[in-house]
Amino acid sequence: MLRLWRLRRVSALFSRLEKDRNYNYFWVRCAKLVCVTLFAIHCAGCFYYLLAARYRDPQKTWMGVEILEEDMWIRYVTSVYWSITTLTTVGYGDLHPVNTREMIFDIVYMLFNLGLTSYLIGNMTNLVVHGTSRTRKFRDTIQAASSFAQRNQLPGRLQDQMLAHLCLKFRTDSEGLQQQETLDALPKAIRSSISHYLFYSLVDKVYLFHGVSNDLLFQLVSEMKAEYFPPKEDIILQNEAPTDFYVLVTGVAIIGEVKAGDLIGEIGVLCYRPQLFTVRTKRLSQLLRLNRTAFLNIVQANVGDGTVIMNNLLQHLKDQKDPIMEGVLLETENMLARGRMDLPLSLCFAASRGDDLLLHQLLRRGLDPNESDNNGRTALHIASAKGSENCVLLLLDFGADPNSKDSDGNSPLWEAILNGHEPIAKLLQDNGADFNSGDVGQFACTATEQSRLDLLKEIVGHGGDVTRPKANGTTALHVAVSEDNVEIVKFLLDHGADIDKPDLHGWTPRALADQQGHEDIKNLFHSRKEISKFLSVTTLEHQQNGTRFLGRFTSEPNIHPPSQDGSFAGADGGSWGQNRPRRRTNNFHNSLFGMMSAAHTGEKDLFFAVKGTRSPKSKNYGSNPARVTISCPEKGEVKGKLVLLPVSYEELLELGAKKFGFSPAKVVIKEGAEIDDIDVVRDGDHLIFVSVGESLQEPETQDSPIQGD
Repeated sequence: MLRLWRLRRVSALFSRLEKDRNYNYFWVRCAKLVCVTLFAIHCAGCFYYLLAARYRDPQKTWMGVEILEEDMWIRYVTSVYWSITTLTTVGYGDLHPVNTREMIFDIVYMLFNLGLTSYLIGNMTNLVVHGTSRTRKFRDTIQAASSFAQRNQLPGRLQDQMLAHLCLKFRTDSEGLQQQETLDALPKAIRSSISHYLFYSLVDKVYLFHGVSNDLLFQLVSEMKAEYFPPKEDIILQNEAPTDFYVLVTGVAIIGEVKAGDLIGEIGVLCYRPQLFTVRTKRLSQLLRLNRTAFLNIVQANVGDGTVIMNNLLQHLKDQKDPIMEGVLLETENMLARGRMDLPLSLCFAASRGDDLLLHQLLRRGLDPNESDNNGRTALHIASAKGSENCVLLLLDFGADPNSKDSDGNSPLWEAILNGHEPIAKLLQDNGADFNSGDVGQFACTATEQSRLDLLKEIVGHGGDVTRPKANGTTALHVAVSEDNVEIVKFLLDHGADIDKPDLHGWTPRALADQQGHEDIKNLFHSRKEISKFLSVTTLEHQQNGTRFLGRFTSEPNIHPPSQDGSFAGADGGSWGQNRPRRRTNNFHNSLFGMMSAAHTGEKDLFFAVKGTRSPKSKNYGSNPARVTISCPEKGEVKGKLVLLPVSYEELLELGAKKFGFSPAKVVIKEGAEIDDIDVVRDGDHLIFVSVGESLQEPETQDSPIQGD
């Protein structure tokens, strides 16, 4: 008897199984009812057998002596048989109580059977009725709808639409497609996540929402309701008041032909017009419905996105090429100009359309003339880029900042110059626009990327410095070298661009030219004479050897000897290191690009361009290698050729053999002295290649062959 306490664990097991979504509720319930019935029969049989087995006179029991002396299995089957016949109320023919004790037990057992039978019948009835209740309710609804249609003498097509809609609702319920009902039962966060997963990609492709922010799109998707429409059902009627618009998910609707991702009813909602056409489905269709009030509430909280949506709508109306749509477009534009639209309109919207009337009205309402869109572009930026002179004048008159910058550092003046609106640029400058207030380095790089030399000249003409770097340290010269644009490289060098100015990664224009193999640009760099590190080292060596400093090139400032602490003095007497910080020479090789380059070319030794010297282990040149004139009177080459001095004497002989087509035995200077070591050659020397036994005539003049750069 104490073990019967374990029955509560069996009850808890069935309760868990009934709630477990992995098991069918109907069959779990049936199993529970069967177990309850078998347990009741078993217990009753055991108790009834106990009364007979323990009675003082076995002859006066319901079993009698004969059955009590049978095998245990026979006695158990007999007890269960009696229990079942008593439970089903068909017994007491062959087995019945004999003594008073057995009669009392039978009375109690049959009273218990009343409750157990009611419990079993009630549960089984509920299980069966539950499966057919939806069908019964559907038939009642259909009957009521048919009676209503006949009583009011509705047209046949309208009756068919009513019944088709009711049939679709039954189908969606019976097939588990009650999508919106399921979503409504969930918390808002889960509901929004499901809608985002199911419909976000579709709504993102709708023309009306092109270019809007992800935040707005997410809010719109969360507010949309999914609905099913049967074939040949009207979605929106002609001349219906604009309250909702729809996005078609699946199926086809008739206006022309509307396919998945197309909008239905948006013109009525946004343009405040009755619906222009009746929209009807061709087959079973799913649509997303968005209420006009909810839509406007979301858009009014996102002014910039409202502008984008209105632009998309007007452009769509313009692209329709339909007389009716042209009339809607004209009427909508007039409503915009009169300020009769509930959509939030910004100055950027008016400026993008070049609508100075709407812009003036918005400014008079008190809108901030410096308001910007999501990219930081103000209405003045947009008007300058569009070339809308009236809009620019209005904005300036209402206090717009001519030097405002967007998120990319662009100014209105740059927008006007970039798009070729010179009158706008002059107007902005007359009202205080300063070209250098923007990111001039970015402007120069943009012009270089577009290979627009005229634009670079415009930047210079408006006082911009084309040598300034942008935020990442890249200059226009870096871009020009990467694009292999020799013409722009020449222009930038003429305006003071530094070929040794590194970007944030340590790359200089010279290193880029060497790495990318732009020979014309490399030669152009070598031909430009600057204040070079090579000259500073050469001058230092002459000073240390007691050689008097000669200012040989009048176009360059004199480089003075180093001070006591080893630093070079600048032109103003200050330290060279203070006025011009030393460039880290190993930035290139320490960068990923440099290591990849070294691995590709098999370079083993690092090359250091320090003060213009040449590394004896490398065939690369320093930042400013010496230039010499070479000639060969034996081959008729008297005037000579200007070349870069090689790094060794053997390479100098190889150069002569390559240039003049013979193997020279020695090299002499123009004054006749023979050269034994490459280190004695100076910048600007005239070298002559001769064969063995050849004598060199004394020159007629001793003037230096090269003066200046």
